[in-house]
Amino acid sequence: MPSRSFGALPDGTPVEAITISNGDLTATVLTYGAVIQDIRLAGVPHPLVLGYDTIEGYLRNPNYFGAVAGRFANRIAGGRFTIDGEDFQVSPNEAPNHLHGGFKGFGTRVWKLARADASSVTLAITGADGDEGYPGTVEVELTYAIDAPGTLRTSIRATTDRPTPVNLAQHSYFNLDGAGTVRDHVLTIPAETYLAVDAGKIPTGEFRPVEGTPFDFRAGRPVGQGHDGVVDSYDHNFVVVREKSATPHPLARLASSKGGVALDVLSTEPGVQLYGGQGIKALDPGINGEVYGPNSGLCLEAQLFPDGPNRPDFPNTILRPGETYRQETLFSFSRTG
Repeated sequence: MPSRSFGALPDGTPVEAITISNGDLTATVLTYGAVIQDIRLAGVPHPLVLGYDTIEGYLRNPNYFGAVAGRFANRIAGGRFTIDGEDFQVSPNEAPNHLHGGFKGFGTRVWKLARADASSVTLAITGADGDEGYPGTVEVELTYAIDAPGTLRTSIRATTDRPTPVNLAQHSYFNLDGAGTVRDHVLTIPAETYLAVDAGKIPTGEFRPVEGTPFDFRAGRPVGQGHDGVVDSYDHNFVVVREKSATPHPLARLASSKGGVALDVLSTEPGVQLYGGQGIKALDPGINGEVYGPNSGLCLEAQLFPDGPNRPDFPNTILRPGETYRQETLFSFSRTG
């Protein structure tokens, strides 16, 4: 499948767009940030993710729209960690903490287009030794493939030549209604606990039960139901399982408030970070013509746990030479009415 130009970065680096399709689903992917720029389901007249029609939209509205966050997605406390007795300091781009790989993480760089066909595209990127303060050179390969009738399969592989943290997450913002807010979307997360966080959104180490709290989505309910204001603080990791799995398991289900579209998220990852999109303050119209505001979309980020390098009781986040990081996450869209 040939690519087309999607403009260029200010330094002249070209950005390409590749559209893939199979069955009822079509997706457009950018080499910039490995962004999922658009997703369309047959019979549904609107986009299912937030995105922009130009590269300038992504540069002017840096909310990681559709990007792959890394080398370490989510937060690292103080941007510090220790591996095998050696201390490291990575960039404090969310001072004093580190977020989504730093100032120039994988989600804001141009990836190499490795190969593509009608239903899949493979991108690659190298994280150099010392990049944003991380040790080791990391090689990442990512494939987006559409399985009929409506599943976007995300497969990620990474290797390193030196022990280093690796945690990658697809950071699309979903709005299954196509416009407005997602407060009335019905969300299900089969998690008994979530990670309590401090004021800097760093896990305290407590696995807090969801029962009886605004974090209980086990039975499915509207995101903003029954607890005005709490939806504006959702940026938490839900603990679906305690360890990474070999095959994808259910992480979340999201259903349109108006009926018609549902999304099932399955992954090999143990946690899903629910971000309610409360920080969205766009400057430019998106692909639906709307200037996105707070809660215009929400993220369901399949990943290892935040601050993992500093938490030996969390799933391992340190990749070592000779090992391969593997993640498979499925976004399955369906029509419900």
